Amino acid sequence: QVQLVESGGGLVQAGGSLRLSCAASGSIFSINRLGWYRQAPGKQRELVASITSGGNMNYADSVKGRFTISRDNAKNTVYLQMNSLKPEDTAVYYCHALGSRIYWGQGTQVTVSS
Repeated sequence: QVQLVESGGGLVQAGGSLRLSCAASGSIFSINRLGWYRQAPGKQRELVASITSGGNMNYADSVKGRFTISRDNAKNTVYLQMNSLKPEDTAVYYCHALGSRIYWGQGTQVTVSS
């Protein structure tokens, strides 16, 4: 089992920045990939960014150049630095881990005001 605890969401004005954190615990040795998804009201959950255990990163086109994913293996934590935020980035952001199965965090709300 893997537990994921997110933090760092909140309300920010357009153009601002936020950093999300996701701390993983439990059977973390089984994790191959960590990432962030988001779900806006009335929309499907979508991948925002992911990073593999080897450090390969993947980003949604909509966030390339604005968001950066990173991980601290010593702290078993993955981060999402979000810059130049736009109102369309408003969503619940979920931490995601892929190991022997898929794990999800509880979600953290990000609201970007115009």
